[in-house]
Amino acid sequence: MSRGLGDVYKRQGMKNELEKCLSGEWYDCHAPVFMEFKKQTHELLLKYNSLPYECKEEKYAILKEIFESIGKKVSVGHSFICDYGCNISIGNNVSINTGCTFVDCNKIIIGNNVLIAPNVQIYTATHPVELNERLTPTETENGIAYIRHTYALPVTIEDGCWIGGGVIILPGVTIGQGSVIGAGSVVTKSIPANSLAVGNPCKVIRKINTSI
Repeated sequence: MSRGLGDVYKRQGMKNELEKCLSGEWYDCHAPVFMEFKKQTHELLLKYNSLPYECKEEKYAILKEIFESIGKKVSVGHSFICDYGCNISIGNNVSINTGCTFVDCNKIIIGNNVLIAPNVQIYTATHPVELNERLTPTETENGIAYIRHTYALPVTIEDGCWIGGGVIILPGVTIGQGSVIGAGSVVTKSIPANSLAVGNPCKVIRKINTSI
């Protein structure tokens, strides 16, 4: 990955925002550096998503530019969306099907031999539930303005997992090695290794891979 949030923050004099973002503290998601990264990444995504399936080498080269790291034998279906890309790390032999959205305000780490079905959404960004924590009034020369508080927590999908279609994975979740998440589940808490988990909220229904 040729771009780096740390390098940009150093140039912009905004390193503190990066530190707050990646440490799970409130940060300014509208800081100019984030807007710059979104612009750059979305331009690359427009190019990527417009290329036909057969242009595998060109598509892979764009993914290498977008992601922090990417392994071998990685497939990402068209209409893929992410925020920055540079917080996403993907291992070897990974399939990400069509229509997936990764909100990578914090790290999204995907291990080796992972299957991600269509329309999976992975969120790292979130906001306080209480209104008086989520919105803080502040005086400006144009009157009262409200500051929206945002924080972000990393998501990890370990080796050998299968994430079913339409699954939503919320901030701070780790899905343990070899686990399967049933289609349509909303994963609000971490899932142990070698588990079959389904539902909203997603819960473990039984252990799997017991013969390994």
